[in-house]
Amino acid sequence: MNAAGTHTHEHEETSSIRLAFFLNFGFTLFEIAGGIWTNSMAILADAIHDLGDCFALGAAWYFERVSEKAGDQYYSYGYRRFSLLGALISIVILVVGSLFILSEAIPRLFHPQVSHAPGMVVFAVFGIAVNGAAMLRLKEKEGMNARIVAWHLLEDVLGWVAILITGIVLLFWPIKRLDAILSIFITVYVLYNVLKNLKSTMSIFLQGIPGNVDLPGIELEISRIQGVESLHHTHVWTLDGYHHILTTHVVLKGKYAMEDIACLKDEIRRIIEKHDIAHSTVELEFEGESCRITGSNCRHNGENGDCI
Repeated sequence: MNAAGTHTHEHEETSSIRLAFFLNFGFTLFEIAGGIWTNSMAILADAIHDLGDCFALGAAWYFERVSEKAGDQYYSYGYRRFSLLGALISIVILVVGSLFILSEAIPRLFHPQVSHAPGMVVFAVFGIAVNGAAMLRLKEKEGMNARIVAWHLLEDVLGWVAILITGIVLLFWPIKRLDAILSIFITVYVLYNVLKNLKSTMSIFLQGIPGNVDLPGIELEISRIQGVESLHHTHVWTLDGYHHILTTHVVLKGKYAMEDIACLKDEIRRIIEKHDIAHSTVELEFEGESCRITGSNCRHNGENGDCI
């Protein structure tokens, strides 16, 4: 992806999160008023959850904007990782909100309450439309921040679907526990997916190898270039889930003229770009030269790929 394409992608992601924030905030105010009007605890409970979502979406929007800043004297790689702060805040609020819903829904299994069915149906239709529109804008975005926000909105959509189904059923049959049962199933489902995203987010923070990068394959392709003796200290990590970074030391056989080294570096660059690496640093070492990191002579690579 070129610089213009990357900038456009990031701007679209920020504008999508901004739209989700304003839609969610406006609908939350409408939802609080509707919950009081219909005397529906289910709608008021969802309104409290959506209010928490507003804080999460606001944080996500702010940190996504910060993440677009280029590198400076404080953060040489730029501010892309700030978007992960928005993702973590969203995860925490989602977990807390889900636990709150469970704390409200489980007691209703034993002490069911009557809900205002017609009001539930009307507000559920609006809830599905508003949150669904915002979710569709974000579901195809690549950033971890946008994916967590999309899960926020999916949880809201599923919650409103549950309210809609419950409202329709209650119009004809007084099954008082249905609302609590559906809320528990949906909340557990969302928690499961949020925890999966938490695992991915923590992997990024801990500089794990991105799941879509084949590190052994990259090393194998570079090692097969004519004139390459071995590789060592090859590392891959990601800034924010889709801007990946690679560093490696490449040991060369024999002696090379400057034009030959330029051609070899160009071939290495093509291999790295093919694997969707946004930024790479390749240090060339000659056979017998002392490795700057280990201090040993780089004759060939050991079983773990390091100098021996």
